[in-house]
Amino acid sequence: MKDGILAVIPGYQEGPRIATVVEGARAFLPVVVVDDGSNDDTAAQAEVAGARVLRQIPNAGKGAALRAGFRYALEQGAVAVVTLDADGQHDPAEIPLFLAAFEASRPELVVGRRDFASMPPVRRLSNTLGGWVFSAAVGRRVPDNQSGYRLIGRQLMAALLDSDESGFEFEVEMIARCIALGLPIADVPIRTIYAGEPSHIRPWRHFTQFLRVSRDARRIVKRGSRGR
Repeated sequence: MKDGILAVIPGYQEGPRIATVVEGARAFLPVVVVDDGSNDDTAAQAEVAGARVLRQIPNAGKGAALRAGFRYALEQGAVAVVTLDADGQHDPAEIPLFLAAFEASRPELVVGRRDFASMPPVRRLSNTLGGWVFSAAVGRRVPDNQSGYRLIGRQLMAALLDSDESGFEFEVEMIARCIALGLPIADVPIRTIYAGEPSHIRPWRHFTQFLRVSRDARRIVKRGSRGR
């Protein structure tokens, strides 16, 4: 384990793509793949590529998969993990950016900041509106609250194990918990990668879900402020 840091990659039905991501990440860190109930060859491909595979059955969502990865990392004594998606939308070659930010000032959370202008229109709108709403809710500017490319420190990982969020909401809650605990947050610029696939985001539904998550985040931050 390089300097006590692991790469954690949650994956569901990513058999055609997971090996490339694992191989790229292994150039920098040991890799743990959490197979979230896939019925294809995601786990087999990840193992062949050199990852330690944890199997989560049945499918329970990205939030649960990340928490399974956090538990494993904590058991192994890791000081931090770098999380990235299994579909190739995060470039493993950028892992050193997160490691350098962690080494420089030991933030408990480092978020990969995407360039919204490079996104397809629907995603650009969703992320821009979500950014405004979330930043207002938690009382500080958060440039990219939905990027899954992150470094998470040991203290924050442990604090998140009791979450019951399963989807993108977990990654939003992660930032709120970090703020509530008074832990330092940093961000690093990353490439914005899309392969031309159609967006599955339904703007209104996504936005109303995000309003609920932002309200929850506001409550988390307020409780944390009172407790400090």
